[in-house]
Amino acid sequence: MQWKSATLCGVMSLLPGVHLPAVYAKQYVSVEEVKNIFFHGELLQKVAISIPPHIQTLIRKESGVRQPLKGTDVWRSAEGSWLIVDEVVGKHEMITYAVGIDSAGAIKGIEVMQYNESYGGQIRERKWLAQFTGKKVDNRLRLNEDILNITGATLSAKHVTDGVRRVMILYREYLKGYQG
Repeated sequence: MQWKSATLCGVMSLLPGVHLPAVYAKQYVSVEEVKNIFFHGELLQKVAISIPPHIQTLIRKESGVRQPLKGTDVWRSAEGSWLIVDEVVGKHEMITYAVGIDSAGAIKGIEVMQYNESYGGQIRERKWLAQFTGKKVDNRLRLNEDILNITGATLSAKHVTDGVRRVMILYREYLKGYQG
């Protein structure tokens, strides 16, 4: 007999001494919504990229993000703008975010799409996200230098900042001259 997770959790929570962690996963926006936020209905084509190992190594070294950049959720406009959806670890859970890059290589915006931590969600605040807008790959994108930290969300803020930096390195090293 198969039990559904909700049923199992309900039964388990009735047992004395059993404490289940709270789940806070929240999807805030979809890819389609992000496309409209950054590109206002402009047609974007999904691009299948395969990031060469030497570029993955460079990205890892320069960004400080250990997990490989998948590169599976990448879209390009006819004008040369890009939308990249990526994820990084917050404190314990994954944070999914999107970076819009215009045809000149400047960040159009950042959007936190899914946040799974129980605290630190302040990284979704417009004021914090707006710090990235207009930045280019030659900006350092370092927390506490050109991106302000958020008390109570330090690890999430650092990891998203590092993740945005790695997306910009991907742009510089691979997407900028992409002819695919």
